[in-house]
Amino acid sequence: MSLHYLSSAEITQGISKGSFSASEVLQSSLDRIETTNPKVNAFTAKHVDRAIQKAQSIDALRASGASLPPLAGVPFAVKNLFDVQGQVTLAGSIVNCHHAPAKQDAFLIERMAAAGAVLVGSLNMDEFAYGFTTENTHYGPCRNPHDTTRVSGGSSGGSGTAVAAHQVPLALGSDTNGSIRVPASLCGVWGLKPTFGRLSRRGTFPFVNSIDHLGGFANSLDGLATMYDAMQSPDALDPGCHVKKIEPVLPTLQQGTKGLRIGVLNGFFEDNASPQAREVVATAAKALGVHAQVEWPDATLGRIAAFIITASEGGALHLDNLRHRIEEMEPLSVDRFMSGALQPAAWYIKAQRFRRMYRDKVNALFENWDVLLAAATPVSAPVIGTDWLEIQGQTLPSRAAMGLLTQPISFAGCPVVAAPMWPSLNEDLPLGIQIITAPWREDLAFRVAKQLETLGVCQVKRVEL
Repeated sequence: MSLHYLSSAEITQGISKGSFSASEVLQSSLDRIETTNPKVNAFTAKHVDRAIQKAQSIDALRASGASLPPLAGVPFAVKNLFDVQGQVTLAGSIVNCHHAPAKQDAFLIERMAAAGAVLVGSLNMDEFAYGFTTENTHYGPCRNPHDTTRVSGGSSGGSGTAVAAHQVPLALGSDTNGSIRVPASLCGVWGLKPTFGRLSRRGTFPFVNSIDHLGGFANSLDGLATMYDAMQSPDALDPGCHVKKIEPVLPTLQQGTKGLRIGVLNGFFEDNASPQAREVVATAAKALGVHAQVEWPDATLGRIAAFIITASEGGALHLDNLRHRIEEMEPLSVDRFMSGALQPAAWYIKAQRFRRMYRDKVNALFENWDVLLAAATPVSAPVIGTDWLEIQGQTLPSRAAMGLLTQPISFAGCPVVAAPMWPSLNEDLPLGIQIITAPWREDLAFRVAKQLETLGVCQVKRVEL
């Protein structure tokens, strides 16, 4: 049995029944990483000793007859901006190599471990999370498992690739302007960017404090829901975590979509989408019986303001590196951080003021709609090294354009489930959709996602490599 192809639910059920052990699942994952990582370059480090100890503890717990936690024995990996005790937190850069090792795990790693999951390693990413393609100069480009000549998306490219390549069934990432949804779309896996402030960010290397989200990837929707429920928790030590209580989504998956007001985003989201991207949205809408077209307010301005805030906060955070260690920084990120550091403060202030009005307009939109659909990326995965894309007659810079359809959503802080789809116009490459809801209504996005999975519209395909 190829254990690395199993979902998290299949793993926990198999361990509980004694069909296999957590140690066997771990070894299958490590073997898969060993054989496939030279092809896709997802992992930058493996944490074998701690993984073995954790798997053995799960096996001992099972042997004792005690009940097992919800992710017992499930391997997972994390974007290398998450603190891992005893490891240097790289955040995709060699600039951080001189930092001291982390003294403790990031909060979400602790939550995953408490749920029984087994951390096996850390994953490739764009330097300091500034990018949409994970073409990392220091650690090499992360490659798409469906076509290794193509990008995996970013900045959580290693996370999307590790799940799509069946190296692990679950992975953690971060999303500021699209860094979970873009790799999920291009790699054909499930992804979640929850509501801004839903999950604690304690123990992670920041990018843009006022927009950063943390979330996850999975090879099954049930697995995504289970890991999300496991990670939810108030955290008094993270002022950016606004959660007062846990709101599980796993029990809601079977509630269906009856009564939900679902619409399809048009305007900006159609104008900046390729025929393949428009096709997958239309396919999902038809399956759900949805015909209503909805205009997202000020999408273009929202994206512009997001860029200004991203550049300003990123430039300010890395100003010392720009002054003293610029030769060690990623060439693709230096110009962006430099331009951000030179932006007038008035631009940043105006962008934040606009954001407050923007959120009000978006919240008003959700008074009439429960769920909105849009493509997650304007195109499927470009070839590594692609500088320009043609989208609807526009010639756009490839790396920035991959976030065209995600930035306006995260700027409002809305939760999104990224669902894997396969356009008939190029069925060998995935291109996902965003299932978007009002802040704090992740449950509705999961219900729609489950309906699409049940109908066979959204699925994760097996990759042999």
